[in-house]
Amino acid sequence: MLILIARTSLNSLKRRTGSFESMGIMNINARVPAGLLLLLALTILAKQPTFAANAIEAEKVSEALDLYSETEEQFQSALLESYQDDLFELIDRGLIRVLVTYSKTHFFLDGGAQHGLTHAMLREFESYLNKRYKSRRKGRALSVVAIPVARDEIMDRLANGQAELAIANLTITPDRKQAVDFSIPVIKSVKEVIVAGPGAPKLTKLEDISGKTFFLRKSSSFFGHLQKQNQILQGKGLEPAIIIEADEHLEVEDLIEMANADLIAYTIADDHIATLWKKIFKDVRVYNDLSLNTGGKIAWAVRKNTPNLIFEVNRFLKRHRSGTLFGNVVKQRYLENPYWAKRALSETEKVHFNNVVTIFRQYSDLYNFDHLMLLAQGYQESQLDHNRRSPVGAIGIMQIMPSTGKAMGVGDIKELENNVHAGSKYLRKIIDHYFNDPEISETNKVLFAFAAYNAGPTRIQRLRRKTAAYGLDPNVWFGNVEHTVARHVGRETVTYVANISKYFIAYRLIEEQSNIREGIKESTREAQ
Repeated sequence: MLILIARTSLNSLKRRTGSFESMGIMNINARVPAGLLLLLALTILAKQPTFAANAIEAEKVSEALDLYSETEEQFQSALLESYQDDLFELIDRGLIRVLVTYSKTHFFLDGGAQHGLTHAMLREFESYLNKRYKSRRKGRALSVVAIPVARDEIMDRLANGQAELAIANLTITPDRKQAVDFSIPVIKSVKEVIVAGPGAPKLTKLEDISGKTFFLRKSSSFFGHLQKQNQILQGKGLEPAIIIEADEHLEVEDLIEMANADLIAYTIADDHIATLWKKIFKDVRVYNDLSLNTGGKIAWAVRKNTPNLIFEVNRFLKRHRSGTLFGNVVKQRYLENPYWAKRALSETEKVHFNNVVTIFRQYSDLYNFDHLMLLAQGYQESQLDHNRRSPVGAIGIMQIMPSTGKAMGVGDIKELENNVHAGSKYLRKIIDHYFNDPEISETNKVLFAFAAYNAGPTRIQRLRRKTAAYGLDPNVWFGNVEHTVARHVGRETVTYVANISKYFIAYRLIEEQSNIREGIKESTREAQ
C-alpha cells in the first residue's frame, strides 16, 4: 500500500517518557508505535467536492507521486530529503513541505474528513500559490505536503532542510528565532494563562504557584516562561514551581483535558486556546488574570535563508491572517465557536466511527486487504454514510448496485455489515479475476481494483493494453495507466483512485497518532 509513514527507533519516545517514569508511571514504549508520522495532506474535504475540484486534487496527487514513481521508498525518501531551496526552486520541484502537529484545534479528523485551523490555512495557501505561479508551473499543480511531527522535532527539521515551513501555533521567542525565521504574526497580543484542574488548590496571585506542579512540554514557550518566573520566585525566597515534562505528542488541549479530569493539577495555555476549551471542559479553572507572558505573537516558522519564500508567506498572510475576512472566518470557526472542538471529542462520533472500522477490519481480514484502505474507499464512495443512495440506485456505504449485491450472495446490502461485506468481496473478485498477474505489485493490484470498481474491470484491462502501446508501464497505476484512463475515460476515475490514496494515508496517520496519545493518557490514569 501507499503508506508514507517513516518509522524511527523507540529511543526518541524513551527520551520523552522519562518524566513519567520518574513519577512512577509505567513506561509506555511497549504500548504505542514508534515513529515519524508522515502524511501527504492534500485537500480532504468535510463534504464531497465537486467533480471539477476533485479533478484538480487528483492532478496534485498524481504529480506529487509522479516525482518519485518507481517505489514508495523513493517517494518517502524524497519527502525526508534535506535541501535548502528557496521559493522558485521549490515551485520547480512542485513540492512544499509543511510541519504540523495533530491537534483537536488545528489539525484533526472528523467523520473521515480533515479539519482545523491549520488545515484550512494550508488549503488556502496551496490554492494561493497555484494561482500566483500558474505560468511558472505551466499548468502543473504545486503540492503542499503536511508532515505531522512531535513538537520537539519542528525546529531541528526546519533547520536541517527537511521542511520549508511549520504551522503549529508557534509563539515567536528569542530562542526559536536563532533556529528559524518567522512570518508576520497571525495572532497578536497573546497571553499565556494558568489552567488548573477542579481539585487543584486555588490561586489568587502569581506567587501562589510556588511549590505547585505544572505539566508542560519542554519545547513549549510556556516551559521557558515558567522557568523565568521560578527565578523571580526564588529571588523572593519562595520555592519554585515544579515542572513535569509532558510528552511531546500531547497538545495543550490534551493537557487541559487531563486537568479537567484531575489527572494533572496545572498547565499553561495561550488565552485563546484556554478560552475555547473551557467551553468544553467546564470543570477546569482558567486564570486569565495570572499570566506568565503577555503580548505574545504567533506566526508561521520558515526555514532560514529563504527570502523569497518568506516574502510570499507574508504576502499571503496579510490577506488571510486574523483581522482579514478569511482569517476572521477561520478564527471564528475553529477558535471561538466550540462546535468543531466538540466534534473532535464527540464520543457518539467516536463510537460510530469505531463500529464502522470494526466491520471494515473484519472483512478486510477475510479478503486480505488493509482495513484502512477499504475504509478510505468507503469514505470516497459515501463519506461513510450508509444512508446514501445514488441517482442510479447504488446503495449504502460502499455504494453497491443491487445486482452486484445479489451476485455477491452476502445478504441484504441495505444492512451496513452486508454492504461492507459485498464491497470487500467484489473488490477481491476483481483482483483475482482481472489483475492476478505476478508482474503487478500488490499495491497496484489494489489501485487497479479501485479503478475497476469505479469504471468497470474490462475497461481498465483494455486501457492497460493501450498503456503498453503508448510505451508506458501497464502494470503501474500512478503515472502510467492513470494517464491512459484520464485520456480515454476522463478525470473521474483518476480522481477516485487518488482520493482513496489520500484518505488512506490520513487514516493511517490518525490511527497511529491516536494510539500514542491515548497510551500516554491511559498510563497517566493508571498512575493516579
